[in-house]
Amino acid sequence: MQPRNMSMSGVVDLAAVKAAQEAKAKAEQARAEAARQGGGGAGSAVSPASLVIDVDESGFERDVLQLSAEVPVVIDFWAEWCEPCKQLSPLLERLTREYNGRFVLAKIDVDANQMLMQQFGVQGIPAVFAVVAGQALPLFQGAAPEAQIRQTLDQLIQVGEERFGLTGLVVDADAEAAEPAAEPTVPAGPYDALLEAAVQALDAGDLGGAVQAYKNVLSDDPGNTEAKLGLAQAELLQRVQDLDPAVVRKDAAEKPGDVPAQIAAADLDLVGGHVEDAFARLIDAVKRTAGDDRDAARVRLLELFEVVGGDDPRVTSARTALARVLF
Repeated sequence: MQPRNMSMSGVVDLAAVKAAQEAKAKAEQARAEAARQGGGGAGSAVSPASLVIDVDESGFERDVLQLSAEVPVVIDFWAEWCEPCKQLSPLLERLTREYNGRFVLAKIDVDANQMLMQQFGVQGIPAVFAVVAGQALPLFQGAAPEAQIRQTLDQLIQVGEERFGLTGLVVDADAEAAEPAAEPTVPAGPYDALLEAAVQALDAGDLGGAVQAYKNVLSDDPGNTEAKLGLAQAELLQRVQDLDPAVVRKDAAEKPGDVPAQIAAADLDLVGGHVEDAFARLIDAVKRTAGDDRDAARVRLLELFEVVGGDDPRVTSARTALARVLF
């Protein structure tokens, strides 16, 4: 697949003057705070290893959108089965280390994060985008030559500096040595007893015990699908067990802008089998709000997706609707 280029001149057209001023002010405020605390850049020094991060849907706003107010974030959409990705991703990682904090590389596995893939309009992989001061920009698609990638990165960095005052992160090469060693991987094993204990706790109405039993499984085997689904369901039941449905629905109807009220009502909707209503309520809350409230509604929606299951067509439809609201 031939790479599809994106001229950096388009960034100026996408960046409204107000957004540029706000992003620049945030970056300057962050640098001032770092200077007050004795730091030397937009924030405290980071290790070289932290310049390349794996990002998922739940952490996207924190790890990409918020970070992009300090430094351009380059996004690499990839998948394990994608052969061109295996050529491009190591190159991007090497260039990230070479540029030494002028940008951060966020790697997104499209198989595990299809909503993000839809939000960015990714048609094929590898696909590379950037987020600058909260604004998404397509860079190129396909395994582009290194010289072309360098040119694109240089243009991106220039735009970040001139339009938004983003001077990058301070990298401390010695910080990596001080980072704690990774915990040894616990081999996956049979968890039938713990899963059975969780089911028994649910049957007995011991929601706290069920939650803990599922967490015990996930602490050793984070990818255990049965435990993840069970935990999402148990936590949902735990959240609604003490709610007064009449009061919750009255609050939600009278306070459409109250995100906690809408979240509680959505939980009740889902428990009552009104799946589309729960999803629509939270998507509307995301659309109406901003900041922490918006993030709270979005995260709860993702949690409810886990309860229903990613293969459910209602989840697929809701993911598409959420993408339209977010971008």
